[in-house]
Amino acid sequence: MTFVKNGRTATVAATVLLSAVLGVPNATAAVRTADAGIILPAGFSAKVFALSKDSAVVGPDDIARLGDHLFVGYQNGVGAKGEPAPSGRADSTVVEYDLRGKQVAQWNLTGKIDGLGADPTRDRVIATANEDGNSSLYTISPRGNARRDGGDKRTEVQHYQYNPSPLPHGGGTDSVVVRNGTVFITASAPAADANGTTYSRPALYTAKLSDGKATLTPVLADNAVATDVVTGKPVKLNLSDPDSSEVVPRSVPRRGGDLLLDSQGDGQLVFLSHPGKRTQRADVLSLKTQVDDTVFTSGGRGTLYVVDSANNRVIAIDGPFRDGQAFVSVPSGSPTPAALGSLDLNTGAVAVFGSGFGNPKGLLFVSSDVERQR
Repeated sequence: MTFVKNGRTATVAATVLLSAVLGVPNATAAVRTADAGIILPAGFSAKVFALSKDSAVVGPDDIARLGDHLFVGYQNGVGAKGEPAPSGRADSTVVEYDLRGKQVAQWNLTGKIDGLGADPTRDRVIATANEDGNSSLYTISPRGNARRDGGDKRTEVQHYQYNPSPLPHGGGTDSVVVRNGTVFITASAPAADANGTTYSRPALYTAKLSDGKATLTPVLADNAVATDVVTGKPVKLNLSDPDSSEVVPRSVPRRGGDLLLDSQGDGQLVFLSHPGKRTQRADVLSLKTQVDDTVFTSGGRGTLYVVDSANNRVIAIDGPFRDGQAFVSVPSGSPTPAALGSLDLNTGAVAVFGSGFGNPKGLLFVSSDVERQR
């Protein structure tokens, strides 16, 4: 059985497998959405929300929402340490869209943009560059209301260097989320200990941005002790690949309000309650596959956006979502076929929810309450 890779065709075998995984009685419960080539359960539909038609703007990765606009980071083939693409290009592109998929603005930022997050309290988007090394951070104030630079000059883009430098964990930075006004940044590509098999450096930081510096404070170590979600027993982590992160909505049972950290290569999700506080607690859920990103539905009805990197597009999925559902993107490089999966937060099992993606990456859910404001 092979999953759809080109986003245009669907096989009977894929439909049958999807039906089996979802526990539906026959293949008719899985339907193909014609314009996007995506296979979904009955009642759900998919369409292409955004498609890059510029041959120089390619490789979308992360997605974020600020107000009623969406922002997508296109990496343009730039290397993980900022090495120029084969075309010679050394910058990524952040594109701003309205909720109808119309492009509003774009910004070119030097390096490979990996993490993209929204800071609504300051009306800005935060982007991290270069996940493996030579890393730095940008903020974008899309409405031109950035803080004043030099007294009277307004700038939309601010560039920040990390402090301390080099980064304590020896790699770069990736995902960025803002929780209750605090900026959290994942410490990607950590250096191994001297034995080459264990990791004990920072896995997650908080960041304070001021005067061109992003000052980092470690929050969680790669070898922190966590409670196994399934067994309830304490385990010592060994995080070799901190990647994406997400704030869990309050509506999610037992996990509401937590900060989630995905260690992709390890196939683990770490849930932090009271992150950065003395009462911080870590729980770890082991998965049956690697995942690139995680998202939770809030309020039920809404739209789930999936960045399909290989096809240079963003897919919008609508349907009867339930409040508090967990979804993950299973990338093409994982041991299992690329797909949009539904995640069981109690067992770590991932079931195929949607197929037909070339390489699913960033995920975002926008509730109907936001969409009605269009």
